[in-house]
Amino acid sequence: MTPLERLIAETIAAEGPLTIDRYMGLCLGHPRYGYYMTRDPLGEKGDFLTAPEISQVFGELIGVWAAELWRMMGGPDPVSIIELGPGRGTLMADMLRTFKRAAPGLAAAARVHLVETSPVLEARQRQLLGAAARWHARLEDVPDGPAIVIANEFFDAIPNRQIERRQGRWHERVVGLADGQLAIGLGAPVAAQGGEDGDIREPAPARGAIAGAIGARLARDGGAALVIDYGHLAGQAGDTLQAMRGHRFVPVTAAPGECDLTSHVDFQALAQALAESGASVCRPLSQRQFLLAMGSEARFAQLAATADAPTRDMLARQQARLAEPSQMGNLFKVLAATAPGLEAPYPFQ
Repeated sequence: MTPLERLIAETIAAEGPLTIDRYMGLCLGHPRYGYYMTRDPLGEKGDFLTAPEISQVFGELIGVWAAELWRMMGGPDPVSIIELGPGRGTLMADMLRTFKRAAPGLAAAARVHLVETSPVLEARQRQLLGAAARWHARLEDVPDGPAIVIANEFFDAIPNRQIERRQGRWHERVVGLADGQLAIGLGAPVAAQGGEDGDIREPAPARGAIAGAIGARLARDGGAALVIDYGHLAGQAGDTLQAMRGHRFVPVTAAPGECDLTSHVDFQALAQALAESGASVCRPLSQRQFLLAMGSEARFAQLAATADAPTRDMLARQQARLAEPSQMGNLFKVLAATAPGLEAPYPFQ
């Protein structure tokens, strides 16, 4: 047993089975043993890669998007550039470099705010960004004012519940003990409508609350948000909870605190939470549609033009990983929301 697995087993023995969201929250955020509290999980030597770690082009294009949005906003000075769950800080570093080159006015006006709960990742971000940023534990701690909010692969790691329909009734899915081992089972009945036996739904009230806070901020102070994550646009996707370790999928109850736990993002639910809190929501795009519209092919071609053969091969692999339909291109979605009255930004018109 990992130390966290032992603690979870003791908690279950004392209090009863844990809901999926409580289990997920402990696995990822326990202050001593939580996955994100104890390691940098990114990179080839970690457990997974995110788009900014795959290629600089990803962050550059988001920087271009943010620069044009800032102009649409009337060029407020200062303006908060907020990133939720900024990883190693790579995306923000690429955006800031793009601002200096393509939008020097925004580079001067930008006040960078990173919302981070992992002490290990915050240390990496400080190494890369230094005095260019300020850190906060919650979005609500960021000073008021117009803002551009970026959330790349953030919502998938916010804990969600699971409910399952059996014999005509919906039940909470829980993590309990079976023969001394962690196992997923069914808990108490819950209120839910429709569905068929065997269906699994993933309510995510914590994600909705964060989306609501973003929307309320945009409605109050002005600006826009860009959410990029893997997930589905509408309807229920079933059981999408997954664990990764060493770039491989493992059982979700395996080695708690040593594996990344995520689930697909319901973009319809996020859009609803944003809209209900006052933001204007644009029609989502696939990551492929967004990157191609933002000029990813031209940027990769520009980099390849002065590269040697091995680097050209690497760039081609990066481009395919980010945008090919069979890789990240279709699985990942991009959602934009703006303050009421602000025109829908390109390419979401």
